[in-house]
Amino acid sequence: MDIRPYIKKASGKLLAAIAGALMLYACDGLIYDGEGDCSVSYRVKFRYDYNMKFADAFAHEVDVVTLYLLDADGRVVWQRTEQGEALAADGYAMTVDVEPGEYGLLAWCGTTDKGSFSIPATTVGKQLTCTLDRQHDAGNKAFVTEDLDRLFHGWLPEQTFGKTEGTYTYTVPLVKNTNNVRVVLQHISGEAVDKDRFVFTITGTNGSMDWDNTLLPDEPVTFYAWHTDAGEAGMDPGIEAMPIVSRAVFSAAIAELTVPRLVKGQELRLTVTDKETGRTVFSIPLIDYALLVKGFYNRDMDDQEYLDRQDVYDMVFFLDESDRWLDAYIYVNSWKVVLHNSAL
Repeated sequence: MDIRPYIKKASGKLLAAIAGALMLYACDGLIYDGEGDCSVSYRVKFRYDYNMKFADAFAHEVDVVTLYLLDADGRVVWQRTEQGEALAADGYAMTVDVEPGEYGLLAWCGTTDKGSFSIPATTVGKQLTCTLDRQHDAGNKAFVTEDLDRLFHGWLPEQTFGKTEGTYTYTVPLVKNTNNVRVVLQHISGEAVDKDRFVFTITGTNGSMDWDNTLLPDEPVTFYAWHTDAGEAGMDPGIEAMPIVSRAVFSAAIAELTVPRLVKGQELRLTVTDKETGRTVFSIPLIDYALLVKGFYNRDMDDQEYLDRQDVYDMVFFLDESDRWLDAYIYVNSWKVVLHNSAL
């Protein structure tokens, strides 16, 4: 039967309905090329606001990002690395080209100019571990003497990449895995502190992170200060929080160290040693001391959240005339901590 005469007589509304039906049929059949608004696109954004400022610092902190899409069986079905100025652009998002379905989104990102970390090339999601590169001495003890690249981990599980026309945007939250520890030594007498007289180290087993950012078993790694300096500062004798000193200007030795992710329950020891005598000035559990001031920031924040949000730890120690640590108190991130149990 020839229906053309009937179509010609059809109203404009009927023609629009027929065209719409044909368009829906094309979209439902996943025929997107050349179909105009029927296209489907996927975009992935990254957010780093898991910090003490509660503000997104992704554009400022991350220079390179690698995204992996894992299927229901944990296989890597798609991956891409992007870097450079594009990441700092307003509204940056990575375009993802996959079939509709359910995926987990895994990201390792940060900086790579120092080559501090290695991630294997694999199609198995659970093998996407991140390992700290380290050296070994003559006794096969692992050590690191350089500053570390910034490292971030992101995981967004069970995301539906729909097949209905439109643009789908997913946001991967990031956790920062590197921490800067600044150690300041001051003489309570105000005398000069020789920065070259002391060795600053942090030793721990936190150099290997699993695909889900938990720590894997690892050998002990000793992190040496990658920068030391000396400085002077003025003292207001009226400040009661500071110890009484005999000089208006005192000097300090400053050391900077960088370590991977801090996880509660891990044993990391911050140690300062006197080169001339070989004597240990002090050796303290870094994580326990870092958590001493957590309550001043946010009492509702659990310990691990604090360790993950905080990425800079400034610790000030005072020495007596014999270069021994006065273990009655220290300053952590400008907070004075009175130690009732110096064996902590």
